[in-house]
Amino acid sequence: MSLSKRIEHALSDAISHGQAGAAPPRLASALDYAVTPGGARIRPTILLSVAKACGDDRPHLSDAAAAALEMIHCASLVHDDMPCFDDADVRRGKPSVHRAYSEPLALLTGDSLIVMAFEVLARAGREDCGRALELVRILSSRTGMPGGICAGQGWESEDKVDLSAYHQAKTGALFIAATQMGAVAAGQEAEPWFELGARIGEAFQVADDLRDALCNAEELGKPVGQDEAHARPNAVSVLGVEGAVQRLKNILAGAISSIPSCPGEAMLAEMVRSYAEKVVPVAAHQRA
Repeated sequence: MSLSKRIEHALSDAISHGQAGAAPPRLASALDYAVTPGGARIRPTILLSVAKACGDDRPHLSDAAAAALEMIHCASLVHDDMPCFDDADVRRGKPSVHRAYSEPLALLTGDSLIVMAFEVLARAGREDCGRALELVRILSSRTGMPGGICAGQGWESEDKVDLSAYHQAKTGALFIAATQMGAVAAGQEAEPWFELGARIGEAFQVADDLRDALCNAEELGKPVGQDEAHARPNAVSVLGVEGAVQRLKNILAGAISSIPSCPGEAMLAEMVRSYAEKVVPVAAHQRA
């Protein structure tokens, strides 16, 4: 089964479990709406790629980890789009959850997805309790405080922003979770995989800054110009388009060199190269 099919199957199972029984119908519907159709599923794909490179001897646990990670990501998008944050009307080419279902249900949808993510890991943990507990630890640390995506959102409310901490928490945290969780699901230590996740996360942030500055809403399926509108620090405003593209290339080269030794090392290097081609806007190539 392909990685994409594994991800979608695991997500479908998780959402179906959350919709079972006497669930409130509109909230149950919103859960599915928030995660499907998916975007690129970059984070769970990285997770399963690392697990595969490390042997993937517990595929059921790897799949659960991938689904849990993507649910956390989707929950963050639901919350990010709400009026108290970005007030975005569109996500992935369709109305954002709070526009389609109401603000109260959007808040509950994000909260429910977060809780469900850890439930998925708990259910899969019967196969290997030690690995499952470590997966829970990693995902919780990269979701909350002090350095998870909640912290990343929190930095936007500070008068003085630690840019490095902001970027690593806002964007890098779930990429670090992806590489570390993939390794742990396959029985490897988490720490050697930190740098790869951090570098991929940094690359994604720079690429996202380029997309926000150069693409239109139809191309991205969400509002553009958000960095400028909210006066957020970004790579394009600091480095210019050409500088940001060069910075992205340098980060990805470092990511390839940071891949820990493993049976699938060459495959992971190719994945990072392929990822680079996908995330850089065509307009950036034309300008650079």
